[in-house]
Formats: sequence, structure tokens, C-alpha cells
Amino acid sequence: MPPDETTKINPWQMVLAQIEKAEKHLDCSLDMLEKLRHPERALLVSVPVRMDDGRIRVFKGFRVQHSTVRGPAKGGIRYHPSVDLDEVTALAAWMTWKCAVMNIPFGGAKGGVECDPAELSPGELERLTRRYTAEILSFIGPDRDIPAPDVNTNSQVMAWLMDTYSMQIGHVVPGVVTGKPLAIGGSEGRSEATGLGVVYMVLEAARKLGMDLSHATAAVQGFGNVGSSAARNLFREGVKLIAVSEKNGGCYSPHGLDPFQLQKHYAETGTLHGFPGSDPIGNDDLLALPCDILVPAALENVIHRENAGQVKARMIAEGANGPVTPIADEILREKGVFIIPDILANAGGVTVSYFEWVQDLQNYFWDEAEINKRLRQIMTASFKKVMAIAEEKDVDNRTAAQILGIGRVLEAAQLRGLYP
Repeated sequence: MPPDETTKINPWQMVLAQIEKAEKHLDCSLDMLEKLRHPERALLVSVPVRMDDGRIRVFKGFRVQHSTVRGPAKGGIRYHPSVDLDEVTALAAWMTWKCAVMNIPFGGAKGGVECDPAELSPGELERLTRRYTAEILSFIGPDRDIPAPDVNTNSQVMAWLMDTYSMQIGHVVPGVVTGKPLAIGGSEGRSEATGLGVVYMVLEAARKLGMDLSHATAAVQGFGNVGSSAARNLFREGVKLIAVSEKNGGCYSPHGLDPFQLQKHYAETGTLHGFPGSDPIGNDDLLALPCDILVPAALENVIHRENAGQVKARMIAEGANGPVTPIADEILREKGVFIIPDILANAGGVTVSYFEWVQDLQNYFWDEAEINKRLRQIMTASFKKVMAIAEEKDVDNRTAAQILGIGRVLEAAQLRGLYP
């Protein structure tokens, strides 16, 4: 049953509800399914940091490995005030399904620190990262658990993490993280990968729906790495971008926005407000705009029981993890909204992270054209597989994606057996 939405949705309860919904459609043995209702490992750490004023402040950090049945754990690290154990555990589980849907040899993990990085100086942020890395050092490694950027973390944070790990191990280990700068083993195409993957899935969905993208409109909630990349690549495909927002609100123009100029404005002013030729718009209002394509690319639970009925988009491509609650899912399905679920839509990031990891292990690197070609091939094949399951079993797209992902994990678990 969907969790109660009278209070804030617990993301781990969302995961359990999704497993329950997919369970009845799984063809493989369900003996191991109980194992997937629990993370393999969950680590809670204290992260003491000496602040610039000399005082010591202690932050709370997490790293959760949901499953390593199909390979080393893989998942990002986020810095955000709302980070807690249930959120990180849910995100780790979604990473498990996401890697399986893409059929790449990783399990799922996630990490985070409960903090507001906007309140930290660059020095404090570096010391926080290095201390957090030291606290989770025994959990991670290129053949064990490979972190990556997530909300409010970036390639610089990954560079500090890699350096801290390497100093402790005694030699350089580029493969311990992905999403690194190119100069220290990062991959071409990684920064664009998640948003570009969202657009690859929009292209496939538009083809399926008979939607002419040259006459389509889009709204993007979130203007971080994923949202900005999705906006730029939608624009390149001829889609009219009518609204973009970030946490403090955004801008709207029925005549269209140029995301390249918008990004320049944002870099110069720190806000989307005041962009020439646009009107201000709030995040809730953006979600209710009449448009063909809606890309929620911020945080989870933004489309819920109270506002799902106001959504007017024909298609939702989930750039964020868990942006639609279970009850909102049902409302949107009844409205006929075509949803590209998170574990399919935003899997471009982890797919190119896999490419980066492979390149680091081989010390042989591909150009961006090769990266994007391989990314599109993998994501397109996964989209077609999910759509085939949805039609065969007469289920919604999210359940179809979970049937595919959970089914592959269960198959691997069954083959490996239970030790001891």
C-alpha cells in the first residue's frame, strides 16, 4: 500500500511500497526479496571540523550500501540540511535498481553529510570532506564502494575525497571515486551525463508518443548540474524552454528562455530572478505550468497528493530521485501523464561513472563522442526494455522499471546464494 501522505513522506517507506508493488509481477524466485528490504550495511559517523573561527563543530555523516550482489556499491554523496539515514538508505536502494536497469555491474550505495554547504567557507568545506572521507575510509574503495557527486557536491569535492583516500592507502587510487576533474582521471562527458541522459529518454518517449519536439515546451525545476544540463540539451533539440527554477524560485517566459544566457546570468548574479524578458515564478507554480515536458531535477517528494492534480504536463522526466510520491503517481497515471521514472531517466550519471571507473582501471580514456555514443546505446536499450515490460504486464512505467531492476538483482542473488 502507498505510505500515508498526511505527513512528510519517508523515502524508505516509498522504496518498500515500490518493492511491494513490483513483487507480484516478478517472474524469478522471490526467496531473496526479503534481503533487499534491508540494506547490507549502514554507517553513521561523527564528522568533527575545525571552523575558520577556531571552534570545533560536529556534523552527522552517513554511508549506506544497499546491495553489492551485482558488483561494487556505487552512489553519490550529498551535502544538505535534510540528509538523514532513511533518505540515504532509500537513495542507495534506488541506485541498486538504477544500476540493474542499465545492466552495469554495480550495486547501490549512497552517502551524505547533514550540513548547509552555503554556510561553509571553501576551507571548511575541504576539511569537512577530508574528515568525512577518513571516517568512511574502511567502507569505500575501487573494488568495494565508489562514491560520486550528488546534491551540493562536485568534482572538487571528489578530488579532495580521492586525495584523502590515496594518502591513507599510500598510492594514487583514481578509481575510488567518479565525477573527478579531467586532470586527475575524470571522464569526458561526466558533468553533462545525467542531464543529457534525461534528454535521451525524452527523445525516446517523444518518439513513442508522437510528440514533435520542435513544437514542444518544457519546464525544468532545479538548475544545478542535472537541471541545467537537461535545459541546455532540450534547447539544443529545439524544445522551447518556458520556465526554470532553483531553490529560491525562478523565471518564466511564454516566448522561451535561452539556457546558455540564463546560466551566464545565474553565474553573475547568483539568482535566476531578473533575467531579461522573463517574469519571476515560484517552484510550486512551475510544476503546475501548462507544458509538454516537465523535468523535476531538484529533490524528492516535490510532486505529492496536494499538487499532483494541478500538473498539466504531458510528460514527466524525473531528473531527481523520488520527485513523485506513490499517491501522486496514481493521480498522474489517472490523468494520463507519461512518466519516465528516476531509475531510468536519470541513470546517465551512473552509466558514465561506470565508464569513468573502467577508464581509470585501464588507464585508457575515450573521447566525449565515444562516451555519448555508448551512453545513448545503453539508455535507449534500457528504455525499450522497460516499455516492453510495461506493455507485456500492463503496468505503469515505474513499476516496469522496478520489475526489470529488482528482477536482475534477484537473479544475481539467487545465483550467488546465501553465505554462510
